Amino acid sequence: MPITCFIRYQIDPFQREAFRRYAEAWGRIIPRCGGNLLGYFLPHEGSNHIAWGLIGFDDMAAYERYRAVLRADPEGRANFELAQAQRFILREERSWLEDVAGTVHRPRQVAP
Repeated sequence: MPITCFIRYQIDPFQREAFRRYAEAWGRIIPRCGGNLLGYFLPHEGSNHIAWGLIGFDDMAAYERYRAVLRADPEGRANFELAQAQRFILREERSWLEDVAGTVHRPRQVAP
């Protein structure tokens, strides 16, 4: 059963660019470690302190394999340490969601 880890970050709005660099690093790290990165998202309008990250996995076993690889990844460890040192993430919440078949990765269709 495909699942998505939905991460909600409360960030320091004055350190938005630090979070951007953190997210961009995950763009390299997550796929290399076995996750399907759906994306990281910064606030654009409205609330200026909530960001999101979405990572897909084939199942929980795939997630556990990813975690083991991630723990051994030097760039992954460095990225976690950067966030702790710079404190641009104030709070992080994770939710696990079951993907609804036929709705994930649907390409945009142009109206005739």
